[in-house]
Amino acid sequence: MSGRADSSPRNAKTPTRRSALRRKEAVVGYLFILPALIGLVLFYVLPTIRAAQISMTNWNLMRPAKWVALENYTKLWGDGQFWDSMWITLLYVLYNIPVQTALGLLIAVLADRLAKSVTFRAVIIAPYLISNVVAGLVWLLMLDPLIGITNSFLSMIGIGQQAFLSSPDQALVSVAAISIWRHVGFTALLFYAGLQSIPKDLYEAARLDGASEFAMFRLITMPLLRPVLVFVLVTSVVGSFQVFDVIAVTTQGGPAGSTRAVLWYIYENAFKFSRMGYASAMSMVLFVILILVTLLQMKLLRGDQSDLG
Repeated sequence: MSGRADSSPRNAKTPTRRSALRRKEAVVGYLFILPALIGLVLFYVLPTIRAAQISMTNWNLMRPAKWVALENYTKLWGDGQFWDSMWITLLYVLYNIPVQTALGLLIAVLADRLAKSVTFRAVIIAPYLISNVVAGLVWLLMLDPLIGITNSFLSMIGIGQQAFLSSPDQALVSVAAISIWRHVGFTALLFYAGLQSIPKDLYEAARLDGASEFAMFRLITMPLLRPVLVFVLVTSVVGSFQVFDVIAVTTQGGPAGSTRAVLWYIYENAFKFSRMGYASAMSMVLFVILILVTLLQMKLLRGDQSDLG
């Protein structure tokens, strides 16, 4: 009896101590994320709210804003140039993402199987360390129809000179190629990190059962790599819809509007034509579209699930 009476106060204190410990851990956790949270609110949440307010106005940056409610959105619905820019952006995404993802996955698998050296990983990530502006300027010179080294190489192997960034038919593909060159190494590194989390004994068991390399890739690698694939696709698609830097330093929306992506069109309306309210409305529409695209990707790819138990 006395033993039970002595133990009950201790048992009663244990949940209280655990609750106090959890509260302390929560406070420490919030303190760690506080700087990032402040940055998120100051540079993302508040500007988004402000952009939503401006989208309801007619403001040219020179005189006070005039409230026009949903007029900008009504005008946007019938703006053919906006929808053309959305189509160009979609084409850019389709040129960019499949090739970038496939090449990144291929490089990651080869690096995991054949070359695990740090030097190799440093080489493939090097282009990503260059800013978009610098990468655009470098390729602008390399793809120049007259003095570019790319056309010199093509001439050496018997291929005629190409206009690349100066051609309405080739400009968007060239911009996408520049983006692929810069980002494929980072994509490969993400896939490589994901491959390291897959237990190697799964491959050994599959080999003992006579599975081919392709079968192991299809039945083991891809299912267990799905969380990384979802992250790569979501971030790459969102980033591609916001392409701006390379276009700004290479084509500036030309030639003949062939690279006028939606972000460049927003920039033109805001700072070239001083239609800040209209540009903000386009930004809000793009914001909603990116949210819907992200949710769709997460749903189709089951981004919240993993086959790695």
